[in-house]
Amino acid sequence: MKSEARVVIVGGGIFGTSLLYHLAKEGWSDLLLLEKGELTSGSTWHAAGQVPHFVGSYNLAKIHQYSISLYQGLEAETGQAVGWHGPGSIRLATNGDELDWFKQVEGIARLLDIPFEIVGPQAIKELHPFLELGDVLAGAHTPEDGHVDPAGVVSAMAKAARDAGATIHRHTRVSAISAIADGGWEVVSDKGTVRAEHVVNAAGSYGPEIGAMVGLAVPIVNMEHQYLVTEPIPEFSDGEIPVVRDPVASCYLRQEQKAGLIGVYERAGSAPWAVEGMPEDFDMELLPPELDRITDNLEKAMARMPVLQTAGIKRIVNGPITHTPDGAFLLGPAAGLRNFWMCCGSSFGISQAGGAGKYLAQWMVHGQAEIAMQAFDSRRFGAFATGDYSVAKAREDYESTYQIFFPGETRPAGRPARTTPLYERLKGRGAVFGDAFGWERPKWFAREGQTPEDVESFRRAPWFDAVGAECRAVAERAGLCDLTSFAKYEVTGPDAARLLDRLTANRLPKRDGGIVLSHMLTEKAGIECETTITRLRDKRYYLLSAAVAQRHDHDWLVEHRLAGERVEIRNASEAYGALLVTGPRARDLLGGLSDADLGNEAFPWLSAREIDIAGISVRALRVSYVGELGWELHHPIERQAALYDALMAAGEGLGLVEFGTHAMNALRMEKAYRAWGAELTTEVTLIEAGMERFVDWEKPGFIGKEALLAQKDAAPRFALACLALDAGDADAVGNEPVYASGRIVGITTSGAYGHRVGRSLAFAYLEAALAATGLEVEILGERRAAEPLTRPAYDPENRRLRA
Repeated sequence: MKSEARVVIVGGGIFGTSLLYHLAKEGWSDLLLLEKGELTSGSTWHAAGQVPHFVGSYNLAKIHQYSISLYQGLEAETGQAVGWHGPGSIRLATNGDELDWFKQVEGIARLLDIPFEIVGPQAIKELHPFLELGDVLAGAHTPEDGHVDPAGVVSAMAKAARDAGATIHRHTRVSAISAIADGGWEVVSDKGTVRAEHVVNAAGSYGPEIGAMVGLAVPIVNMEHQYLVTEPIPEFSDGEIPVVRDPVASCYLRQEQKAGLIGVYERAGSAPWAVEGMPEDFDMELLPPELDRITDNLEKAMARMPVLQTAGIKRIVNGPITHTPDGAFLLGPAAGLRNFWMCCGSSFGISQAGGAGKYLAQWMVHGQAEIAMQAFDSRRFGAFATGDYSVAKAREDYESTYQIFFPGETRPAGRPARTTPLYERLKGRGAVFGDAFGWERPKWFAREGQTPEDVESFRRAPWFDAVGAECRAVAERAGLCDLTSFAKYEVTGPDAARLLDRLTANRLPKRDGGIVLSHMLTEKAGIECETTITRLRDKRYYLLSAAVAQRHDHDWLVEHRLAGERVEIRNASEAYGALLVTGPRARDLLGGLSDADLGNEAFPWLSAREIDIAGISVRALRVSYVGELGWELHHPIERQAALYDALMAAGEGLGLVEFGTHAMNALRMEKAYRAWGAELTTEVTLIEAGMERFVDWEKPGFIGKEALLAQKDAAPRFALACLALDAGDADAVGNEPVYASGRIVGITTSGAYGHRVGRSLAFAYLEAALAATGLEVEILGERRAAEPLTRPAYDPENRRLRA
C-alpha cells in the first residue's frame, strides 16, 4: 500500500465511495479509500435502495434530486449496471395536517422543477389498483422516484473513481489515526501506514469507532430496521406499481420484481443496536428477525394492500441503519480537528449519498459548496449529544420517519440536555421550550387560561395570540428574554485585532466599548459566520454568534490564526449567561437597580460598559435584535438566578413581560434583520443579502474581499427583498416559491406575522433584475399577494433603538 495520499477515506459504503468518485470528478488526485471488508459492507449492501423526491427541506431536496440523476446515468457512464427502477412513489395523507405538509413540500418541488402532484383517492387507485383507501384524503405522487441496487451503484462509482486514478483497498482494517506535525494525519492499518493531508470518516455504523481514534464523540446510533420480501404475487404480472409510503402503517410498500416488499418503521418499541460499540468482526451480516416488534405495522400494511395477505414470506432482512439525533447526516469538518472530515450518519444513505458526496467534495476542494451546508454540518452537535441523549433522539427519529415535522417543532426525547439556572423558574411561569445546541430556550409563554403545550402547525398555531401579546408588551412596556444559548468567545492578545481584521468584512470597533456587527466570509465571499464584536478594551474582544454556530465559529477563528500570532481564543459560552431587557421602559427598569448612567450621552446605542445591576457585575451591551431600546446583560452564569429575580421584581410595576424565540423572530422580521442560516449563508454574499453597509471597503485584505469586489463591479445574481403578504391563516416559514407573472422568480428564506405592524412578513431572494411588481408567494398551495417593502416595516429610522 502507498505511504502517502492527499485524502484517505475510511469506509467503503455508498457514502465513502460517492465522496471518492466526486473528489476525482473535482480534479483531486492521490485519493485512497480503505475498507475493512468488502465495498458496501455494513448497511449499504442490505438497504432497500429507494430514492424518493419527497423531501421537506430545500437543500436536502437538492441532494436527493442530484442522487437520482446521478444513479440514472451511472450505467451509461461506467458500463456497470445499477438496477434502476423508476415506478414513482405515492405518499398517503389521512388528515389535514398531512395534506398541508404535502402542499409545503409541493412548493419545494416546484422550485426545483421536480414533477410532483397531489392527487385524490380515485387517481391513486388508477396509479395503484391494489390499495384500500377508505381513510385516505390524498396522495403525493412523485412520478420520477425509483429504487436501485445499492451494490451496483457502489460498484459503478468505484469503477469510475479507479478509472480516474483513485485507489481502493478492501479488507484493510484501520487501527489508529493520529495528527502529525505538518497538519496532516497518519493512518495505521493492517496493510501499512499512510500519511495524508486529509482524512474522512465515512465508516457508517463504525463512525463512532473511527471518531474515537481522534478523540471525537460521534453522535450516531444504529437502529434495527426490518423489511420483508414475499413470495411471488400473481397480480404483479404487468408493469411495476409505484412505491407507497403509508403513515398509518409506518411502512413502505413496493413491488420487488414479481414479489412484494414491506419495510417497517415501528412507532414504538424500536431497537437500538450495539449501543456500547460495534462488534469488531461485523461485516456483511444481518441480525435475527424480530417479527413480534412489527406485528401491528404488518397488519396495517396488509390492510392497506390486501394483495399481500396471502403471500408467503420469502426473506426477512433485519440490519442496522445509522441515525443521528436530528435525522440529518454528518458532513463537513469535524469539530476541533484540522482536515478531518465527516461523511456518515445517514438513515437514508442510498437516497442521499450521491448528493452528499458531490457537495462535500466541493466543500473540501473549493472551501464551500454550491448549497448551504449548515443543516448537515457535523459541528451542529456538542458534547451533550452522547450516551442516553443520542439513543433517545435516534429512537425518536426512527419512530417518526413517516410522521410530519412541523415548522418550529422541537421534539421531546432526550431533553432537557442543557439548561440555564432559570429553567425551572421559567417553566413555572408557563414557558414552552424548544432547544438549540442542546440548550432549552423558551419559545413562548402560556398566559392565564392557556395550556403550556408545544403544539406547532403549518398554519397559525395555538401560541399565535400569546406571542402577539409578548410582542406588544415589548413595544409598549418592557420584555425580558433569556439569551444564554448564544455562542460567546473572548479573543485576546497583542494580535487579536490583526486576526479579526483579516477575518471580518466590517471595521473593528475603534474605541473601548464599541460594538459592530460583522461577517466572516469564504474566499468566494459566501457568508460563513455572523458575529457581534465588542471591544472590551485594547487587545480584548468579546464575540457573540448563534447557539448552533458555537463549534463552527470557534473552528473558523482557530483555523485562521497564523503561526506565531499571539492570540488566545476562549470559548466562554458556558461561563456567561445573557438576559435581554428591552422596550421603552427598559432604562427605567435598569435605572432602579444600578447607579450607572444609562442615558444616551453616557451610554449610546451600540456601546458596551461593565456596570453593576442589583450588585451583580455585568457586561451591558446596548443592542437589541428586536428593534427597541434595550440592553443585553452578560453575567457570570452562577449569578443568573439572582439577577433574574432582581429584574423581575423591579419590573413588576413597569409591566415587564417575559418573551421567547417565537416573539423574537416576529420582532426581528419587522426590523428586516437577517438571520444566519436563513438569509445569511455561504450561498450568498453580503451584496446579495443587502448588507453592503457592513463592508469596510477601505480595509485591506480581509478574506473574501477580492470576490466581493468582483461582484460589486458585476451584476448580482439575485437580491434579498422583504415582503408584506396577504397571508390568510398561514405565514411563510421559508422555502416557498415566489412568482411574478406566473413564473417562479425567487424563494422565501423565513417569515412571521409582525404583531407590531399587523402584517405578515417574509424574506425572499429574487432575481436581481426583476421589476418587483405583481409578486405572489405560494403558501400551502395558495398564491398570496406580496408587496416588496423598501424599508423595514417597523421604525425604519431606528428612533426606538436610539431612544
